[in-house]
Amino acid sequence: MHKMLFEEYRTFAHKFPEPQYLGAKYAHLDWIRQFIPIDIRTVLDAFAGSQSVSFLFKQLGFSTITNDFLNFNYQIGKALIENESQVLDHHDIHILFQDSPNKNNWTLMEHLFTNIFFEQDQAVFLDNFRANIPLLQNDYKKALAFTIICRSVTRKITMGHFAHTQALNYAGNSERIRRNRSLVRPIKDIFMELLPLYNNAVFHNDRQNISCHRNILELLPELSNIDLVYFDPPYCNSHADYQSFYHLLETFTEYWKDKQFINKIKRYEPQRFSGFDKKKDVAESFEKLFEASENIPYWIISYNDRSYPAIDVFEKLITKYRKVRIEMKIYQNGRGGKGSVAGSREILFICSPKKTV
Repeated sequence: MHKMLFEEYRTFAHKFPEPQYLGAKYAHLDWIRQFIPIDIRTVLDAFAGSQSVSFLFKQLGFSTITNDFLNFNYQIGKALIENESQVLDHHDIHILFQDSPNKNNWTLMEHLFTNIFFEQDQAVFLDNFRANIPLLQNDYKKALAFTIICRSVTRKITMGHFAHTQALNYAGNSERIRRNRSLVRPIKDIFMELLPLYNNAVFHNDRQNISCHRNILELLPELSNIDLVYFDPPYCNSHADYQSFYHLLETFTEYWKDKQFINKIKRYEPQRFSGFDKKKDVAESFEKLFEASENIPYWIISYNDRSYPAIDVFEKLITKYRKVRIEMKIYQNGRGGKGSVAGSREILFICSPKKTV
């Protein structure tokens, strides 16, 4: 018992940098933690998003497999879940901020997003930074660079997402600037402010942890010996279209050469197929998801009372595979996104085997 408490103190001394991400479970971690079964060793976070739940699993000493099909989210998992010790030092910062010798080949952000989300100088800075990331010495340092710069960009843009065209208007609004000074700060300054928070979040929990970048329906059949899976799928009919909300971060990370960029926000096209963000696909995708998870004893599923399918329908779908208990939490204040407005309910389906394991 004393060793357990000591280990928990050691790992919980590392804090997850607060995200700004639609649907992030950062504010629900203590609630979710209550329902984690005992005697768990290996956990899968199937739709990891901001990685805050995976970070909790790592803090609790579990061997953690984290997965997200968007690259910029995968990089957070690489930086903070899989990474055991690598941080960005002064030499790395010099590399990232130096004038890239190859910068003429890195102009995508300037070309796409100048005068939409950024003034030209800030877009040029992002291109130059992106050109320098491959010069870092290992994949964990690269992942940290991606993670911190993407978080810096969401700090700079009002609402923290990119499904609107009001960023520069808001950055010129004195009242909004008073509430959020980052709107007019250089991205470089925001990066340097965030850097120690992310460096200090890197730790080793004496377990092997892995970050994956896959569609979960393709990944699950390849995994074994998982004790618990946490599902936080896009809340269909709510804020489910993460590829539109965060297209800029994915474009920056992937640095697309083979995409079209459409509409006023310059979203990439075609999008990756999710299977969980459109009504026509979601029921079949959940069936496949649960069938592929039959060998995992325990499931915890985050959901919302504004999601599709409705709670009672979704519960019936789960009961084909598991015993289910439902827990609810009411949003007292809005947290951004249709699924977390004041009065809506966050749901947890606590799922256990029908037979004793």
